[in-house]
Amino acid sequence: MGIPFSYSFRNLWTRRLTTVLTASGMALVVFVFAAILMLSEGLRKTLVDTGSPDNVIVTRKGAGTEVQSGVERLQAAIVETGPEVAYGADGRRLLAKEMVVLVNLPKRGSNKPSHVVIRGIQASSLVLRPQVRVVAGRLPRPGSAEIMAGSSIARRFKGGGVGESLRFGMRDWTVVGIFDAGNSGFSSEIWGDGDQLMQAFRRPVYSSVTFRLADTRNFDRVKERLEHDPRLTLEARRETRYYADQSEMMAKFLRILGLSLTVIFSIGAVIGAMITMYAAVANRTGEIGTLRALGFQRRSILAAFLLESLLLGFAGGCAGLFLASFLQLLTISTMNFQTFSELAFSFALTFEIFWKSLLFSLVMGLVGGVFPAFRAARKNIVEALRVT
Repeated sequence: MGIPFSYSFRNLWTRRLTTVLTASGMALVVFVFAAILMLSEGLRKTLVDTGSPDNVIVTRKGAGTEVQSGVERLQAAIVETGPEVAYGADGRRLLAKEMVVLVNLPKRGSNKPSHVVIRGIQASSLVLRPQVRVVAGRLPRPGSAEIMAGSSIARRFKGGGVGESLRFGMRDWTVVGIFDAGNSGFSSEIWGDGDQLMQAFRRPVYSSVTFRLADTRNFDRVKERLEHDPRLTLEARRETRYYADQSEMMAKFLRILGLSLTVIFSIGAVIGAMITMYAAVANRTGEIGTLRALGFQRRSILAAFLLESLLLGFAGGCAGLFLASFLQLLTISTMNFQTFSELAFSFALTFEIFWKSLLFSLVMGLVGGVFPAFRAARKNIVEALRVT
């Protein structure tokens, strides 16, 4: 004969203050656990969404990022003439030879300098990135000292708004437009005419060549041809893979940090749950004796107290996830460890994070309640009734 579920629930409700305090401690731990996972997922999602699976990015072999890469003009021309490059509606190849550099710009309010990505683009650059759209002003005119800023740059950096100007590369540049690239990393960049920017920074080579595949199934063939061509010292990656690689170092750091904090906090939460359940066993000794006298077996007592502890963990998990869900409304910025540039991104709550956080809260409840539950189940009927 088993003890009804309502018995465990009513006991928690009777001790509302203790239940709320213990569940709050668990909620804090789940909040930290979920927040770190959401932070890591938000960073990964932002960088992966920056790329397109149909695009291939070509950089110098061994270069981890476009900033470290250099593609000579002759090499870029060889890539451009490849048969796998797709053509646009206007009959031109969907390929962009781009330059990427880092500059220091002051932030609004604090005037604190931070690294920002400057990307020299060509006409095909916008076609290759359909997620990029101009939301204010207009596109820069080719051959001019005009630039457009990503929405994140316009909000956070001085001189990033339409009509304002920025100075870098020993020249003044006028911001004529603001573009939005959704949740991608392009929103944290500044774009301008590639030829003008290469002259300003005295760069004789491109940083990368990006092109659209005519047939996305031909990627392996393209990669083998480019990487084994004796005239080239280049490496080809799908754009999604390139940006996913950039997120790995930061994501690993966040996971290690999150695990360390979660372990420390969870020990305190488990101890709190254990103290609560031990107190419940001590205060209900006579009640336990009565249940045993009525014919309830030891395993039923054990299950009832374990259920109470699991309910505590579940309540804490739900509360922690509820609070963590509001983090999705925030946008934060951090340094991309690969490019050393500032990157803005948002927290992302996924179903995987949801069930992992709930499972983690139930594990805390189980660990915190298993020893008190065994203690309750082992109580002798006569001694337990004698307490009453």
